[in-house]
Amino acid sequence: MPTTPGTGRPPRTAAPAPSRDRYFDTLRALALIRVVTYHTFGWPWCGMVFPSMGIMFALAGTLMAKSLQRPARTVLRSRLRRLLPPFWFWGVFVVLAMLVHGWMPGRQIVYWVVPLGDPPGNAWGEQAWEILWYLRTYLWFVLLSPALLWIFRKAPVPVLLLSLAPVLVLNFARAAPDSRFGSAVWDLATYLFCWILGFAHRDGVLQRMRPALVGVLALAALGYGGWYALAHRAEFGTYDLDENPLAQAFWSAGSVTLLMWAKARFRIDFAPLTRFRRLDRTVTVFNARAVTIYLWHEIALILAVPLIDRFWDVPAFERYLPLDSQWFMFGVGWVLIAVFVLACGWVEDVAAKKKPRLIPGGRAATMGG
Repeated sequence: MPTTPGTGRPPRTAAPAPSRDRYFDTLRALALIRVVTYHTFGWPWCGMVFPSMGIMFALAGTLMAKSLQRPARTVLRSRLRRLLPPFWFWGVFVVLAMLVHGWMPGRQIVYWVVPLGDPPGNAWGEQAWEILWYLRTYLWFVLLSPALLWIFRKAPVPVLLLSLAPVLVLNFARAAPDSRFGSAVWDLATYLFCWILGFAHRDGVLQRMRPALVGVLALAALGYGGWYALAHRAEFGTYDLDENPLAQAFWSAGSVTLLMWAKARFRIDFAPLTRFRRLDRTVTVFNARAVTIYLWHEIALILAVPLIDRFWDVPAFERYLPLDSQWFMFGVGWVLIAVFVLACGWVEDVAAKKKPRLIPGGRAATMGG
């Protein structure tokens, strides 16, 4: 064995680079799959089975708290650089398509530059741009995080519990105005708990809490959110959590608390996932291309419809393929998403100051990373 000259000891080797947390990566990948599933089938129970948006905000909050160990200005600049170029690249195609179909923007087109409010558009492109509420909410949380984290660390548990108060106030006391500003306030209030829960996980607050207390609070939130969704079906026309902000806030709070607490308490890391190379690589790609998948998945589903219509003109396809099945459209949609990942995903690499790649590997940059 070689030794260090003059010491007789083996030479020190560089410490291995810290690997990504595959538990969080897997949750994010599943959340993206659930989003595409919901937008394909429209099943109202999807949000109760897996509250994907609450999970994504909690994971982003955790990574934001970690990043804010650096100067806040540096962190905010990094987040904006990673988010805005993929959004601009996607937006060029959507805006041009709407212009071709008779849309004429006004001064509010500024929201297509920095989506602090819902970007304007016409009904023709609504299915494509209606998903931008998530990017708008994420951007606001990023900008508010330095102040939110400072407040949270003054009194972690009280601030975490009180983070559900805004949605209660909006629902029962004073609703936000029906405007772009009002929509942003509703979404911020709905997912504020999940974002701050990410802080709590990063700072070890969840790990220090008593299991019985966590269980009681999480189950109480789940119970109230589920009851409110089912009891107000007549008002909202469905028990779909996406149509009911209060139910969404409490159901997401309970579900995500259990997921994050289990991670902290039992140190779940999904490390064995790396033994399954293809599955592990898939999770890596989902995380490295999270922005691309989210932005382009609705366009993929839109394009799947006329593409399948062309399949009907081929007798063999008409006879042997389930062309009228939603599951078939789901499959075609994922094929088109894969095409967009290959064709457009490199923008995320450029935004992160990395060498552009068709298929990413190694450490990934995500919407929360």
